[in-house]
Amino acid sequence: MKRLNRLLALGLVAASGGALFWTAVKAADHADGPAASADPTSDIDDVYAWMSSDSATLNLVMTVGRDVATSFKLSDKVQYVFHTTSRPTFGSANTTDTNIIAEFDTSGKIRLWVGNDDYLEGDASSETGLETSKGRVKVYTGVRNDPFFFNLKGFQGVATTVGTVAGSLKFDPAGCPSLDSATSGALVGGLRTGKDDFLGFNSYAIVVSVDKTLVTKGGPIVSVWGSTNRK
Repeated sequence: MKRLNRLLALGLVAASGGALFWTAVKAADHADGPAASADPTSDIDDVYAWMSSDSATLNLVMTVGRDVATSFKLSDKVQYVFHTTSRPTFGSANTTDTNIIAEFDTSGKIRLWVGNDDYLEGDASSETGLETSKGRVKVYTGVRNDPFFFNLKGFQGVATTVGTVAGSLKFDPAGCPSLDSATSGALVGGLRTGKDDFLGFNSYAIVVSVDKTLVTKGGPIVSVWGSTNRK
């Protein structure tokens, strides 16, 4: 298969002994190279990963397509994959991979594999979605409002300001620039003001909730990233 789009999102889970340490992570990627951008059905926007409040479930979301129509469907020629890797401790080379793979038919129905441990198929577009018989995996799919927040005008203003002062900046030993209060205030203010330029945009969402025991076979620390792959 040809990988069209690859996006890193480190979702960290420590779920052993009843203790839980986790970081909810978002990874944005709203503009890709020509191959992915030419096919909105393979163009990942964001990958989100977080634990449920009871520490029992890993929640995953992949959004695809930028500002799509409500009739938008994913391709039957593309696989949509959440890649998870579990390990016993941070930095350990002893890892176990579990891929959560979604495929769609021309009507929009899904087939979902969670490694070799669980599988479901059908129409997941209702708000209740689909659930496996053992209740370990749930999935919802459909066009929803893009949850990503981005102040485009503010970002462009900051980029212009940085470009203007870049030549005169001085850097400390750590590589951080020293800014006067006026410049610093302009940068922070530019990002704080303005609107969400993604408000009202739609994207196609694949939402998966999976029992953490299915993705922690190598240990309680889990990393997550997403890809689309041409079949």
